[in-house]
Amino acid sequence: MIKLARQPRPDTRELSCPELMMIPIDCIRRNPYQPRKRFREDTLTDLANSISQIGLIQPITVRKCGDGLYELVAGERRLRASRMAGLSHIKAVVMGAVQDRDIAMVALIENLQRENLHFFEEAEAYQSLIRDHGFTQEELARRLSKNQSTIANKLRILRLPPEVKEAITKSCLTERHARSLLRLHNEEAQLKLVEKIRKEAISVKETEQLVEEELQKIYGDEKTAEKPRPRVIQMRCNYAIYVNTIKQTLKKISANGVKTCFDEEDREDCTVLTIKLLKK
Repeated sequence: MIKLARQPRPDTRELSCPELMMIPIDCIRRNPYQPRKRFREDTLTDLANSISQIGLIQPITVRKCGDGLYELVAGERRLRASRMAGLSHIKAVVMGAVQDRDIAMVALIENLQRENLHFFEEAEAYQSLIRDHGFTQEELARRLSKNQSTIANKLRILRLPPEVKEAITKSCLTERHARSLLRLHNEEAQLKLVEKIRKEAISVKETEQLVEEELQKIYGDEKTAEKPRPRVIQMRCNYAIYVNTIKQTLKKISANGVKTCFDEEDREDCTVLTIKLLKK
């Protein structure tokens, strides 16, 4: 049974358990811990049209703030789309007393499980949970079912200057492109390289090579820049051969009826190759 919230009579009663209610949309304030900063207008419009036609299937989640007001816990896209659809009330699960750190975690998990969260937004959410709510990297990894190295790699990309992060976002570059640029400690060089990647659709591997060359220009003299280059190229060629050899071997194993899984994770000091031979 859905209850209709009465307004404006304040309700100071603490809810001992979540309760499904219809509440005025104008009485809901946004979640201050919402990690998503950008919402695609086209997907919101599609969702608003769906809500207009068949209604809101999954309720949002809020907590009571007193004086007849509520604070959003989860469901900002649904709330925004409901506003666009012209609804005055919305179906919501109303929670009792909830700690801020729990709300921040719920908001992050919901966004990770739904529409793709941009890697900078995800990293900023991790940083907020650590800085503002006392989480450790180990606790975050455990709560999110991720490796600690994944959390650490996400946090590292926040070291990039704000203008560089903005340029990366506007150019739709990948997280691996962003991590490659971390080796350059020159903002001007980073911005030039971002523009080059955007215009020429440069791959991550090519970006890493360009970063290596740029480092030689910035920190090495002309002679030292020339000498190591063949060795760097040779090492990169050998690396590609090694990885390709492993992949070809796995294909042969798969051809013999054994299911295999291969995963490649690029880290700061190495690349981790994970190989699984499935028993069933």
